[in-house]
Amino acid sequence: MPASDSGSSEDLQPIAGIDRLIHEPARLMIMAYLYVVESANFLFLMHQTGLTAGNLSSHTSKLEAAGYIEVVKEFVDRKPHTMLRLTGAGRDAFREYREGMMQVLGGDD
Repeated sequence: MPASDSGSSEDLQPIAGIDRLIHEPARLMIMAYLYVVESANFLFLMHQTGLTAGNLSSHTSKLEAAGYIEVVKEFVDRKPHTMLRLTGAGRDAFREYREGMMQVLGGDD
């Protein structure tokens, strides 16, 4: 059966509104971890996600530019220390992302 006959295009309509910035797997992991904690340091996120420092930095920069996360850099005992947390807009965006994905994937089969 052709794909066009297998279901209504209305069933997939919510996927058109999915936030593509969050949908990228590495950024989705970062957002998910930050959603459940108040804040996390860079090394914790690096270990939890399995991303390299460069990859994590690149993805967090994109999320920060979108206003989804706040990055606070400081020195603790003369060593750099980077903390990350979701902004209000980031928390809202992640909640909307989850709801949209649940609509797409939670069909009543």
